[in-house]
Amino acid sequence: MKLGTLKTGGRDGTLVVVSGDLSRQRLVPEIATTLQAVLDDWEGLAPDLAQVSAALNAREGPFERFEPAAMAAPLPRAFQWADGSAYVNFAELTRKASGAQAPQSIWADALMYQGGSDTFLGPRDPIAFESQDWGIDFEAELAVIADDVPMGCSAEAAKSHIRLMMLVNDISLRALVAAEMSKSLGYFQSKPSSAFSPVAVTPDELGAAWNGQKLELPILSHVNDKPFGKPNTGVDLSFDFPTLIAHAAKTRRLGTGTIIGSGMVSNRQGAGDGTTIADGGVGHSSIAELRALETLQHGKPKSPFLRFGDTVRIEMFSPDGRTIFGAIDQKVKRFHPEV
Repeated sequence: MKLGTLKTGGRDGTLVVVSGDLSRQRLVPEIATTLQAVLDDWEGLAPDLAQVSAALNAREGPFERFEPAAMAAPLPRAFQWADGSAYVNFAELTRKASGAQAPQSIWADALMYQGGSDTFLGPRDPIAFESQDWGIDFEAELAVIADDVPMGCSAEAAKSHIRLMMLVNDISLRALVAAEMSKSLGYFQSKPSSAFSPVAVTPDELGAAWNGQKLELPILSHVNDKPFGKPNTGVDLSFDFPTLIAHAAKTRRLGTGTIIGSGMVSNRQGAGDGTTIADGGVGHSSIAELRALETLQHGKPKSPFLRFGDTVRIEMFSPDGRTIFGAIDQKVKRFHPEV
């Protein structure tokens, strides 16, 4: 089952059920008007939505054309957004490039930050900032939406709390990171609103690629229509999603609709030439990782961060070539604040 949210209908948008091939949609006001309402009563409402999904896939009953540009994030705002760093390779590379030694604890205990969840971006919304000198970067990630998770939940028990999965562009402003981290309170300005895929999907849509803990498919990134990354989300994953959920729930309950991110997808490729797609590697899911490898090899980075006018596209395909979540497709633009 694939669910999305139209930008109409107020801050939380309007729920639609979307066909598996992302060509058709149906509003379901008789069942629910928002995705959060569905999550709040999943056991009661999901079976009815599944019937609508089956009818759409069979081309039965009324439908409208699915338009990604009309979509908000599946949850336009959420009660909580916690992003992990499940691919520790990235954290290790960036520390090496800066001359720092990564502590061994990062391999044993998950890293996680709590991001802003009140204003998510839709999959076609622009990446807009006042200055392109802030080091505008993308991060291609996966995320799950959980239902109510009790405090102290084990990783094994956390498997049953995963309801939906999405793609994420966890936008980062690299030039603002160092100043914030030096204050020892973590990210804020350097981690603005994240963007999400046009639809969120139930795990059964992922087939054999999903084993209840991790998804094993390439996540594809394009910058200015050129292939930038295709690392496999199931490779070099230090912390799977149940482990990340259990980490987040160690000292608190997680409310229904909590979004847990994987962090930037990164596969180990060594340092030096051959990591980019053009050179035969699997590429990267952020410019920061490429710059870290360039620094390790050449002593300084060569690749610039995103500039006004640049585009970023993030997508994932099933083994038979069908887009699963639809694409996050964004353009970097100058933001003009209101006076």
